[in-house]
Amino acid sequence: MAADLSQIVKAYDVRGVVPDQWDEALAELFGAAFVQVTDADAIVVGHDMRPSSPGLSGAFARGAAARGADVTLIGLCSTDQLYFASGHLGLPGAMFTASHNPAQYNGIKMCRAGAAPVGQDTGLADIRALVERWSAEGVPEPVAERGTVTERDTLVEYAAYLLSLVDLSEMRPLKVVVDAGNGMGGHTVPTVFESLPVTVVPMYFELDGTFPNHEANPLDPANIVDLQERVRAEKADIGLAFDGDADRCFVVDERGEGISPSAITALVAARELAKHPGGTVIHNLITSWSVPEVVKEMGGSPVRTRVGHSFIKQEMARTGAIFGGEHSAHYYFRDFWNADTGMLAALHVLAALGTQEGPLSELVAQYDRYRGSGEINSTVDDQAARTAAVRAAFASRPGVTLDELDGLTVTAADWWFNLRPSNTEPLLRLNVEARDTETLTAIRDEVLSLVRA
Repeated sequence: MAADLSQIVKAYDVRGVVPDQWDEALAELFGAAFVQVTDADAIVVGHDMRPSSPGLSGAFARGAAARGADVTLIGLCSTDQLYFASGHLGLPGAMFTASHNPAQYNGIKMCRAGAAPVGQDTGLADIRALVERWSAEGVPEPVAERGTVTERDTLVEYAAYLLSLVDLSEMRPLKVVVDAGNGMGGHTVPTVFESLPVTVVPMYFELDGTFPNHEANPLDPANIVDLQERVRAEKADIGLAFDGDADRCFVVDERGEGISPSAITALVAARELAKHPGGTVIHNLITSWSVPEVVKEMGGSPVRTRVGHSFIKQEMARTGAIFGGEHSAHYYFRDFWNADTGMLAALHVLAALGTQEGPLSELVAQYDRYRGSGEINSTVDDQAARTAAVRAAFASRPGVTLDELDGLTVTAADWWFNLRPSNTEPLLRLNVEARDTETLTAIRDEVLSLVRA
């Protein structure tokens, strides 16, 4: 019987519970199928700190080698370190991680050479079909000449490349608290930061895929409480929190207050536009109004896109954009093969802070101009019906515009909101922004009353 992959092959990656939903036997088939679909004669493979990651990535490598591909194993790495290896070596790549999901999960993020993403429309559906077929019928005989499997450490090269992209030469000394959440930031931060004039206060740097201290998802406020308290206790200049595979970075100011990823997007966009005048910057439709405003003020061209890294990367490739940012603390750079790297965004923030005398809260105030609700999830029986009710309530209001680029976005002079369905759960996700807290509260409550009616 063919394996049922419907629960683990997502829009952009493979992700599921090990060994209940997938195991090393399936990982080996994924490796073989990946080589067949990408027509690769060589690939690079890395993994995070989860207990199941070494076995799964090794099985994937065996499957790839059996189809004739030479495999470079880079071992423990962050997801953006795998993207670096794919770009630097010019090879398709596979990263074994389930990001911030609990310990029993694992997954594969795949890319073509140059870190170009493999999603449903760019090869993942074909990989799934092959794995399902081969799990039922057996894999074709190994090719005459098996590929080789070799090991290579890319951490020092990765760190050097990132540091070459940001001018950190004029930085004043800074005290930085870093919460790695027992994830891959504990592996990458020491090497990237060792040459900088920073005193690092480490939190949860021990690599532990069981996440004994807190979930490695810094977008959940509960998971940055420890960091906030430590920043205040240490009288630090800044706090940084990385997610499990360290491709996202969340920033806390000297008061222990979380900084909106939209404000970080605007700050980094301003710095990139100073380097590349007139450039294009991508932002998804639930980032703050402040992002396109800052981009225009800096002489750049903002381009609005749907939520999701595949859409950001597609638009970056299409427009030649220099930078892209999302509300989820994913930051994408043309100089990094259009891939996302939280570490490079963190270096930009350190450079901006370290080359002026004021505190971080003052620096980011110019980029944090509006009040935002954050993402509010509501469980609903009928996503389409509830969305239609909201559309009907706002469609006839004067001065209001509606668009459906991704869910429903309603915009007025002093506020906007976006309501979009989850692809995987019976949820509607609401984001609201307004010029003042009173307006924000009124719009938020009105929309939620319709959604939850």
